[in-house]
Amino acid sequence: MKNSFIAAIFLCCGLFQPYFSRAQKIDSLPGKPGISFRGLSVVNDRLLWVSGNKGTVGRSTDGGKSFQWMTVTGHETRDFRDIEAFDAVTAVILAVDSPGLLLRTFDGGASWQEVYRDNRSGIFLDALHFRNKSAGMAIGDPIDGKFLLLETADGGRSWQPYPVTYPAPIAGEAFFAASGSNIYCLKKSETIFVSGGQQSRVFYAGQGFELPLKQGETSTGANAIAVKHPGRKRGGRNWAIAGGDFAKDKERQGNFCFTSNGGRSWQQPVQGPFGYRSGLAYIRGNKMISCGTSGVDISRDGGRNWNTISVTGYHVVQKAKSGKAVYLAGGNGRIGKLVW
Repeated sequence: MKNSFIAAIFLCCGLFQPYFSRAQKIDSLPGKPGISFRGLSVVNDRLLWVSGNKGTVGRSTDGGKSFQWMTVTGHETRDFRDIEAFDAVTAVILAVDSPGLLLRTFDGGASWQEVYRDNRSGIFLDALHFRNKSAGMAIGDPIDGKFLLLETADGGRSWQPYPVTYPAPIAGEAFFAASGSNIYCLKKSETIFVSGGQQSRVFYAGQGFELPLKQGETSTGANAIAVKHPGRKRGGRNWAIAGGDFAKDKERQGNFCFTSNGGRSWQQPVQGPFGYRSGLAYIRGNKMISCGTSGVDISRDGGRNWNTISVTGYHVVQKAKSGKAVYLAGGNGRIGKLVW
């Protein structure tokens, strides 16, 4: 009887351990209730910017202890789904549906300059990413039978169509403006981006390749891509992609895959994240973090196994470009920081 009781205790611990780990936690930071944040840019351990709906942008220079909140004049009803910040005064934000807009500030958000506008019916911008302070790209849903791809070489002051030709979108294939994380500019000239919907593919080197993720519905497919050590001499070959089905956000199947050879072959986890995930980042070495509407997960082995550390939902997660801090942002003005 006693031995059976002890065995049961160990069994329970084994069953629950994959779902909850006390080694890490998410600390809540001062947010802005009523705002949905999907844009996040972490410049260093103390400087981060967030963007969301109702024309809202926030900036913290003290590691999230306090935020300066601003509403972009003339764009009070717009949804800024992504932001890229370079320092405490310079940032670019992306507004999604018509007109598709990119705005830039050089004075810490006191004023914003329109640097790109697309008035076409059906336009929908999704995400942007910079490989350095000068070169970056933005993507948008298919329009006129082609994916919308833009590039800048002057820090976001001006934008032009990207000249590389990619395969045409398949019916029902698009991008998710869920976290600003479905495009990644490597340190060299290569850019990777991922799609979802009826078809989920990864695009690079002018080609598109089907992903081993759940797909076939408007709510399925890839949402975020992360790259390990993109700046190292032999780095940039380890990619990870997260997604799933946001209509079934606790379903574990088909929500994550990874490659160690630059996309030539893909692997799936032994135990994936606990549900649909829209945000993904490498932390250090083989440690990774993913987030979505059903919680936050940590992997210590490069994505092969995941443990849930929080059931509080977040849309986006980022590690500091220069530093070690990891921040998250999500619905109802929620902002958090990973604590080890």
